[in-house]
Amino acid sequence: MLEALMGSFVLVAASEMGDKTQLLAFSLATRFRKPWHVLAGIFVATVANHALASSVGSWVSAHVPAKWMALLLAVLFIGFGLWTLKPDTLDEDGGKPPRFGAFLTTVVLFFLAEMGDKTQLATMAVAARYQAPITVTLGTTAGMMLSDGLAVFLGDRLAGRVQMSWVRWAAASLFFIFGALSLWTALRMS
Repeated sequence: MLEALMGSFVLVAASEMGDKTQLLAFSLATRFRKPWHVLAGIFVATVANHALASSVGSWVSAHVPAKWMALLLAVLFIGFGLWTLKPDTLDEDGGKPPRFGAFLTTVVLFFLAEMGDKTQLATMAVAARYQAPITVTLGTTAGMMLSDGLAVFLGDRLAGRVQMSWVRWAAASLFFIFGALSLWTALRMS
């Protein structure tokens, strides 16, 4: 249980650094100047999105044979590692004023931005690996809150001090390690 919690936390916290949703968190905090509203919106959107993803991941793992699941996870984790090495960008909306307040705007934009994002897909894969959707959702949500909380509260100050390429390589390495472990598991089942 602790392995699922810590593994999902570390994987998502590291891979979220420089991700488009972290850039979105920074942008929303800058635009609204209401960091606690933005952070609350991120929390609600993340819990909803990652609960859905971890439930799907657990369901898939219960219906796919263990060897095939291990191979699929190996491919997914290695793919996520490669995806992590590519920096994300965030398209601006032209500066139009938001129609709703900071909280609701953040919930909607964050939930939609996470759909199909590597952290959502990684949540699905980690839940499939550990078959613990609640624990994984708690871990990935905590990882998102850490990374996006840094963007909301410290974005300007951290941007000049942290080399994002190093952070991306560290996150990619975590995905590669998870991929190698899954591949090793699949090969041992032969």
